[in-house]
Amino acid sequence: MPEPQHVRFAVDGALATITLDRPDARNAYSEAMCGQLVAALDQAERHADVRCVILTGAGKSFHAGGDVKAMKARSGMFAGDANELRQRYLDGIQSVPRRIAEFRKPLFAAINGAAIGAGLDLACMCDIRIAASSAKMGSTFVAVGLVPGDGGAFFLQRTVGFPRALEMMMNGRVLDTDEALRIGLVHEVVADEDLLTVARERANKMAALPATALQMTKRAAYQSMHSDMYQALELAASYQGIAQNHPDHLRALGIAPADGPAAS
Repeated sequence: MPEPQHVRFAVDGALATITLDRPDARNAYSEAMCGQLVAALDQAERHADVRCVILTGAGKSFHAGGDVKAMKARSGMFAGDANELRQRYLDGIQSVPRRIAEFRKPLFAAINGAAIGAGLDLACMCDIRIAASSAKMGSTFVAVGLVPGDGGAFFLQRTVGFPRALEMMMNGRVLDTDEALRIGLVHEVVADEDLLTVARERANKMAALPATALQMTKRAAYQSMHSDMYQALELAASYQGIAQNHPDHLRALGIAPADGPAAS
């Protein structure tokens, strides 16, 4: 039996759009979705024309996290004893944060609806989060007797700070977009009908910037988050040595032809 297709990938100019496509299950994770999401990110990384990527959901939800029906049936990624489940997480759902951590290009989350549990964690793995005004967000694992098995305890606190993340995880409450914006969980809230238009506008503006400098800036920011000052300064010096000799920088200063080859 062929594997169900739970992720769509499309390219339009400098932008790639990855759509979680399991609307009947509110785009909850499946084993197929995990592998296909990683494959779509690989495809976007390799595509020379793609400068930025938008991640969104089909239907009315962004991503509902774990599939409750599969939980009840103890099937798919929820099957097996403790050791089997540990391995399923390592090989399956946790392959997504590992891939995103190495993804060089800017990654936008266009949160079109509910981002719950692992769905909120996935949004927090992205660089920029733009939400539709009707979206709801929550780290709700404790409500079903679970922990953030996909790495949410790591990602949420790096998005909103440790005290706020701890309160959200321990209460399992769901936030509206007003609160999400106030605490910095999302960067921007727009009307539902404008979400993808605005996300594309923001992504296209970023895609127009020098790609190598943009990607190294992203890498420097994430690496510096986990470094001391001396390591961060050493990395900055190394990256700047590359950037100052790159054709993009020379073109920006007007000392290289504007029509020279561009980096991807």
